[in-house]
Amino acid sequence: MLKLKDITLSVEGEQGNFNILKNINLSLQKNKIYVITGPNGGGKSSVAKIIMGIYQPTAGEVLFEGQNITGLDITERAKLGIGYAFQNPPRFKGIKVRELLELATGKNKEINLCDLLMDVGLCAQDYLDREVNTSLSGGELKRIEIATIIARNLKLAVFDEPEAGIDLWSFQKLAETFENIHAKYQTTIVIISHQERILKLADEVIIIANGEVAEITSKESFLADIVKRDMDCLCSKVCDKGVIPSAQCNR
Repeated sequence: MLKLKDITLSVEGEQGNFNILKNINLSLQKNKIYVITGPNGGGKSSVAKIIMGIYQPTAGEVLFEGQNITGLDITERAKLGIGYAFQNPPRFKGIKVRELLELATGKNKEINLCDLLMDVGLCAQDYLDREVNTSLSGGELKRIEIATIIARNLKLAVFDEPEAGIDLWSFQKLAETFENIHAKYQTTIVIISHQERILKLADEVIIIANGEVAEITSKESFLADIVKRDMDCLCSKVCDKGVIPSAQCNR
């Protein structure tokens, strides 16, 4: 469905060009959930913005359903069925949730606004006539943004760290929302995240580090590796404190 071929992204720095991304090669299939994770500053969000057209690659190609879309801007990619949800969704003083959803649905009158909000765990009666302003919590705003993405019936939806800035309860509901979307719609979902609850949703986990694809693996393998590293770390701390004789440590 989507291919990134030899993608490089460079920026001009004080000491010359610096590569944020280096020869990124990815292939995403239809109706799957991909979670992109890795260390901070490794290039995760840059990959997401390359997919949406927010950033233009210095080298390489972006192919969507066989079409070269490398030179297309955000609007042109949106028309092809690609959408992007920011870490911090914008607020719109004076615009109601109903109006925002109607803008997203466009001329498609068959889409029921109540169903859209229900799909993201919100009661239409409580939210349709509320303004998209500071009265909404971060979690509420994130779910309303996801409702606008569902309304557009996208082929590919990219979510950049959707858990950022929201409380634990809202985060749990957000994870459930992604599960419901995947079960009900045919949208391919790409989520930038390092949260275990989100990682558990993945069909594949893509690890980006130092601007490169470090590994593509299953969620089971990735999470098992995390547990192993945590145990090794705990063992090291215990040994260092002398609680367990070093000879008995399996490090």
